[in-house]
Amino acid sequence: MMAPTELLPDDAAWAAITARDKGADGRFVYAVRTTGIFCRPSCPSRQPKRDNVRVLPDPAAAVAAGYRACRRCHPDRDMAANTPLMQAMADWIAAHADETLPLARLAGQAGMSPSHFQRRFTAELGVSPRDYQAAQRMRLLKGRLRQGEDVLSATFAAGYGSTSRVYEQVDGGLGMTPSAYRAGGAGETVGWAVRDTALGPLLMAATARGVCMVQFGDSEAALLAQLRAEYPAATLVQAGAEAEAPLEAWMAALAAHLEGFAPRPDLPLDLRGTAFQIRVWRYLLSIPDGVVVSYAELADGIGSPAAVRAAASACGANRIAVLIPCHRVLRSDGTLGGYRWGLDRKRALLDRERARRSAAAHSHSIVPGGLEV
Repeated sequence: MMAPTELLPDDAAWAAITARDKGADGRFVYAVRTTGIFCRPSCPSRQPKRDNVRVLPDPAAAVAAGYRACRRCHPDRDMAANTPLMQAMADWIAAHADETLPLARLAGQAGMSPSHFQRRFTAELGVSPRDYQAAQRMRLLKGRLRQGEDVLSATFAAGYGSTSRVYEQVDGGLGMTPSAYRAGGAGETVGWAVRDTALGPLLMAATARGVCMVQFGDSEAALLAQLRAEYPAATLVQAGAEAEAPLEAWMAALAAHLEGFAPRPDLPLDLRGTAFQIRVWRYLLSIPDGVVVSYAELADGIGSPAAVRAAASACGANRIAVLIPCHRVLRSDGTLGGYRWGLDRKRALLDRERARRSAAAHSHSIVPGGLEV
């Protein structure tokens, strides 16, 4: 069965393949179903049968569909060759984030067709040009608000046409109203609790929307300093009758999980990050207890197989330990890779989950009477 990105060659694509048209290189690649290889349109290899040919938008799509690059025409070099250009375009978008940037303008800047630029940028950066600009515009707005600029001036300076456009971002990049963000979280109530766990002191903080932070640390004082740095002007309320969420119960559930005898609690989360980061975090939430994936598999799982580094960076930006299980992502060679809260904790979490999964599998193999099947 063909992958969704694979199409039979139309007359124009087939003409380019049969003519070995170098002018078509970069517009698409073609794969041969019988050999499992993909090529440039200009490849000098023996011409395949048309019925066996599949057209794909770019090398990344061909690799994702399971094909390997031809050793004669090296179509995969396009992926590496375009990387400096796409990074330059990302920098250019960041520098012009406050402007109107239609796809045609971006493609012209890159010297590509709009469709080809859209595919290449999304494949290499892990996010569409539009979403990337939106994230950069939000970064610009945040910077101006943190510097104390008034909301109206910061809104228009960042390229938003009206303040209503900014308030639409409250549940996305800002996580609170612009005025509250400008004031370091003023007007925001954040409940918190600290508890000693099997993996050391742990802080959980939550807004009315859900858990916004879970951090391991060396002491309660250090953890509170991290929380205050994140919400310098918010009202911080210790867990208890006045807290906005049942933090004590949530902390107890998480501590039981860390001890190794309870599943990860399913708690409401207040996710605050870029569109790409939230895509990564939501995928992490789908990884079952005791299962690990590689950073490459993570990038592939969110539909951006070329964005391995960006996916790893999103793991590093995760502020909600364990509940968003970035510890379940390893390097391709099976080594641990990095972990924001230390490799010893990452190893311990994985060991506990594997033991719990093994125990569950063993119990399922027991029939009444204690006999294994």
